[in-house]
Amino acid sequence: MELMEKLNILADAAKYDAACTSSGVSRGGRAGSIGSAGNSGCCHTFSADGRCVSLLKILMTNHCCYDCAYCVNRRSNDVPRAAFSPRELCELTIQFYRRNYIEGLFLSSAVLKDPNYTTERMIECLRLLRSEYHFNGYIHAKAIPGADSVLTYQLGLLADRLSVNIELPSEQSLTLLCPDKKKSAILSPMAQIRDKAEQSKNELKLYRHAPRFAPAGQSTQMIVGATPENDKHILTLTQSLYRKYQLKRVFFSAYMPVSDNSLLPSPVGFQPPLLREHRLYQADWLLRFYGFTAGELLDDDHPNFDAALDPKSDWALRHPEAFPVEINRAGKEELLRVPGIGVLGTKKILTARRYGPLSFEGLKRLGIVMKRAQYFITCSGRYLPGLKTSQEGVYRRLAGLEREELPQPQFQQLSLFDLPAS
Repeated sequence: MELMEKLNILADAAKYDAACTSSGVSRGGRAGSIGSAGNSGCCHTFSADGRCVSLLKILMTNHCCYDCAYCVNRRSNDVPRAAFSPRELCELTIQFYRRNYIEGLFLSSAVLKDPNYTTERMIECLRLLRSEYHFNGYIHAKAIPGADSVLTYQLGLLADRLSVNIELPSEQSLTLLCPDKKKSAILSPMAQIRDKAEQSKNELKLYRHAPRFAPAGQSTQMIVGATPENDKHILTLTQSLYRKYQLKRVFFSAYMPVSDNSLLPSPVGFQPPLLREHRLYQADWLLRFYGFTAGELLDDDHPNFDAALDPKSDWALRHPEAFPVEINRAGKEELLRVPGIGVLGTKKILTARRYGPLSFEGLKRLGIVMKRAQYFITCSGRYLPGLKTSQEGVYRRLAGLEREELPQPQFQQLSLFDLPAS
């Protein structure tokens, strides 16, 4: 098979893996090496300074010995199969880098033969890149559940970040849809990566040339909408993963119908739950940066997020006892819970009010999103003049139900070489 044909098959097969984000590691250029890694970001995301940077996101192979019902690469699916040799993938990465197409590599793989064999091939590829090609750029590698712990450790010494996909939100769903996978096989390498990364940090404090193990940490991904778990279950699991395994990110992937299996939603008329995915990402942000817990955002009476409201506004409307917040006296924790006030906005408010009381006009100048915040705050003990604060009215305005419904324009997604229809 031609190299470009392999590239087309294996790059397309990798598109379902969303667990890729900013690198989280800083490593400058070295004499005799090619490339560098920075905290700026990767894989078609925007960095903190506004740049859009990218990775070569690809599978080592899509030949798989597993038969996961939701996966396009399952062994029972009739799709074109391909596999790179470690040398081929190294050459491809270096040639793409030299042409300035990419800044690093995101390497995953289906399970060829068994987890150990697949991991050995990935290790050989990264070893060639690091030692023979002297590639110093960012590498994110997928650890294969079920592989020997020694192999996972070797993989972590060559990669900047490791990730292990938890796949589905519950053990029951995993057993039902992935008969070849076990929960323990997924959680075991996550625990190993956590422990080895902590050990590596301690060794580096004593000896700065000690080997670095996955210095950018680990992440995971779970599929949303393929199984019946509610948002409360998913968010509680997410919180537990952050606390227990010290993950950098949990990614959510809206289920895309790739199978007509009776255990999965019917592909006929099925719409991927993209809005639900978006709400979970917003809630994930609240867990990591705003001091919320899963139990505060959702409970047994409200097990799913309101599709019309962002999770923070939804929480605020369900907890009127926490509002209004007085802008000129509230602490950091209180300000962070006001819809329309983010982490940066909170810092600006705390700094600005040292020089005098803030008004509503002053908040606008600081960049606070008054469209949402105005219903939950007072300035010097007063609401915004003329503001209507009935709960139903606030809900309708925050949800955009007061606006006149306009017909939505129809867009056509074109590739780079398509011509629009006449």
